[in-house]
Amino acid sequence: MATPNGPRVPCPQAAVARPLLFGLVLIQVAGVAGTTDVGVAYNITWKSTNFKTILEWEPKPINYVYTVQISPRLGNWKNKCFYTADTECDVTDETVKDVRETYLARVLSYPAGTGTSAVEPPFTNSPEFTPYQDTNLGQPTIRSFEQVGTKLNVTVQDARTLVRANSTFLSLRDVFGKDLNYTLYYWKASSTGKKKATTNTNEFLIDVDKGENYCFHVQAVILSRRTNQKSPESPIECTSHEKELFFIVGAVMLVIIIFIVVLSVSLHKCRKARAGRSGKENAPLNAA
Repeated sequence: MATPNGPRVPCPQAAVARPLLFGLVLIQVAGVAGTTDVGVAYNITWKSTNFKTILEWEPKPINYVYTVQISPRLGNWKNKCFYTADTECDVTDETVKDVRETYLARVLSYPAGTGTSAVEPPFTNSPEFTPYQDTNLGQPTIRSFEQVGTKLNVTVQDARTLVRANSTFLSLRDVFGKDLNYTLYYWKASSTGKKKATTNTNEFLIDVDKGENYCFHVQAVILSRRTNQKSPESPIECTSHEKELFFIVGAVMLVIIIFIVVLSVSLHKCRKARAGRSGKENAPLNAA
């Protein structure tokens, strides 16, 4: 049977569905556009010295914020520095829990003011970081030194760290043990030729020439590392025999001054005592 030719009557369901479908497409496009406006972190680096560890990255965000997540290699992600506009995050409290563990971090980007989202935000992974191998050694400190005759004694102060055991902060020596070495570079103050000595303790006792002044500095070394072995050098210290002589002369002078004062006081008391006895002998006898 032939279909009659006549005007097509529009379907009311189709008329409603078209704008609805168009609206959904617009929403999806807007969502995609919003996601592309969120910047992604890059140049993620670990900055760590004596186990204090900061995660840094770029760029400075505009109209979005960051959240950092950190995890041991086989652990779960933990959020740090929630919705921050900063480009660094202190993660020390996580990385000192086990300094021999390897950690991974990632920086997530969120549109500003959106809060949490059911959709996973864009993120960037950091390189791996193992504190025991990767933290930088800080500049060491010379605690004390003394040159007596032909012996020079130098003692190095161990830096404190943020690693804890039984609620006590540990020193570098506590963490690294005999793996931590110190190298002493020393030379006569009148020359430039350097010698060196190494110890896996904190004390040096080396032979020197009697009567010569010496200058020196120390450097911390982790010999088990393939890279990042050495710390910066400590400030230079120097012995001074002139200074020792000054103190000796000063001490002698002080003893002499004390002796003179004591002697003067004693003589003064003696003179007063003699004068008193003389006065009694010359006084007239009382009449009976």
